[in-house]
Amino acid sequence: MASPTIQNDAVLSATELNLSFGNDPILDGATLAVYAGEKVGLVGRNGCGKSSFLRIVAGDETADGGNISRKQGLVVGYLPQEFRLDDEASVEDNIRAGAADLIGKIERYETADNLSPTEADRLLVEIEHADGWNLETRIETLMRELAAPPADRLVRHLSGGEKRRVGLCQALVSQPDLIILDEPTNHLDAKAISWLESYLATMPGACLFVTHDRYFLDRIATRIVELAEGRFFSYDGNYSDYLIGKSERQERDQASEKKRQSFLRREISWVRAGVKARGTKQRSRLDNFYAVKGQKAPDQELNMELVIPTPPRLANVVVDLKEVGHFWDRDPLFLGIDIEFKAGECVGVVGPNGVGKTTMLKIILGELEPAAGNVTIGKRTEFNYVDQTRLELDEDNSVMEEVSQGIDSVQFGEETISVRAYLSRFLFSNDRINDRIGNLSGGEKNRVLLAKILKRGGNFLVLDEPTNDLDLQTLRVLEEALINFGGTSLVVSHDRWFLDRVCDRVIVFEGDGIVTINEGNYSYYLEKRRALEATAAAAKVKPAKKKRERNDDDKPRKLKWKEERELEGMEETILGAETEIEEIEAKLNDPEFYIENSELAVGMSADLEAKKAAVKALYERWEELEAVRLAWAAANGES
Repeated sequence: MASPTIQNDAVLSATELNLSFGNDPILDGATLAVYAGEKVGLVGRNGCGKSSFLRIVAGDETADGGNISRKQGLVVGYLPQEFRLDDEASVEDNIRAGAADLIGKIERYETADNLSPTEADRLLVEIEHADGWNLETRIETLMRELAAPPADRLVRHLSGGEKRRVGLCQALVSQPDLIILDEPTNHLDAKAISWLESYLATMPGACLFVTHDRYFLDRIATRIVELAEGRFFSYDGNYSDYLIGKSERQERDQASEKKRQSFLRREISWVRAGVKARGTKQRSRLDNFYAVKGQKAPDQELNMELVIPTPPRLANVVVDLKEVGHFWDRDPLFLGIDIEFKAGECVGVVGPNGVGKTTMLKIILGELEPAAGNVTIGKRTEFNYVDQTRLELDEDNSVMEEVSQGIDSVQFGEETISVRAYLSRFLFSNDRINDRIGNLSGGEKNRVLLAKILKRGGNFLVLDEPTNDLDLQTLRVLEEALINFGGTSLVVSHDRWFLDRVCDRVIVFEGDGIVTINEGNYSYYLEKRRALEATAAAAKVKPAKKKRERNDDDKPRKLKWKEERELEGMEETILGAETEIEEIEAKLNDPEFYIENSELAVGMSADLEAKKAAVKALYERWEELEAVRLAWAAANGES
């Protein structure tokens, strides 16, 4: 496949690409151009060929047909799904390998005495274009903001998540003209994702990326390209714009198909009448009928029908954690977790890697005794755990063998269905059901795991990173299933969109052993945290009324134990008080209330004003306590 350069403002063009795996066409005349400075989000179902396309444009794979054109001198950074790191080299050496060409130019420019003025000028332009003189600062910034492991650690000793962060640093370090990223937010915490969003949105180069993180798509993409039926469909704007544009395209396709079917119904009567088509007009009409009849109808998008079995009824006590804590060696992983899980709620768990989220899950599941505190598990609580590591899948089994475990049917409440019918709900065709687990994509393995685990039932569902590798359509279906689940669910995830849709409360591992329980979804937590940080910052810069010498009393103090408990329960107290206010206001605004209870109105109005004043005081107390906590944390190097 030829790779000529291109002269317009496109940095890369793919024209009429074809790629097949066996008899399955993956790319079928696919054409796409990426232009300077734009950020293109590539979406589509798992297995549709997104990663294969990225490998082709990155030069790691060759298409069966078609053409790839690149701008002359194009510098490309690439983060694939599979690691391309040197296991025997250090973290820093692997990151520097991503800028090897730039480092070579800098060394030539600085050490070569026999460079011609023309060549020296050319090297200087290329170094400055890549911001080469700031390379060392950029390496330090990338490693810090993306939480890379220590520079001197050997890559072979790193976990999968650590290797991925090193790979991301490697892809970004040369400040390339085009960055190609395959699932860049995997294994990143919220802080690192936020930094990456800002970095990519403001960098001068173009970016072509695949991600299932919908907030990332929404905030970064200037164009969304969907790969479907082997072709690309382009939508200007971000992910929200894409959803609107795709819906409009589907409506147009359906309207066009409806007109085609209406035409065929009219014409088929004429054809069945036995017309001999001897005249020119008759032959033309017959040719037109067969041409329209041969047109392909728009593909119907299949969705996974994920229905979680009806859970057994829970008791009043589901799971209660009282002052639960745990240690790693002698350092606290977390301390003082206090939460009562409720029937019908979904609780999200967020926080950086390595702070104890999975340890907390094991304590809740009864697999690990806490080092401090008590755990009470309700008599009717039945756990169902979906493990993020997929260790429960046997790579040698077929999909059918892995899910059925020798049993041909699945019990769904009062309904019994065959395993084949059950797997069809997870979008496995009859042919795919017989494939080995080892031959499946990451997303397909996740669907197998969900199918296998969810058929067990249970009324307390524990999901550890369930969104990894799921495509966007499947994510939406999983969200709906969790929203409609009658039991309790606990979800560990870095997917902010997912957390916002399904969660009633969020457990946040803040680091340094600090864990907070927050009412509402993840965005509400972030909004509240930003507001409190702004309040704390304003309090710190407020000028003193009287100038005096500093002493030990000026140092930020730590909250007392009773104040910590007060702060932890403050949000729930405020929500309860605001609910009472809403109930009183609803009664006072109901005309029928005054017919029978007019004598109560005056007293209720006074009570309403008192409760509003109390809520105002609660907010002021909340801000005061949070300001003390944040000031002490900042003074002691904590987040």
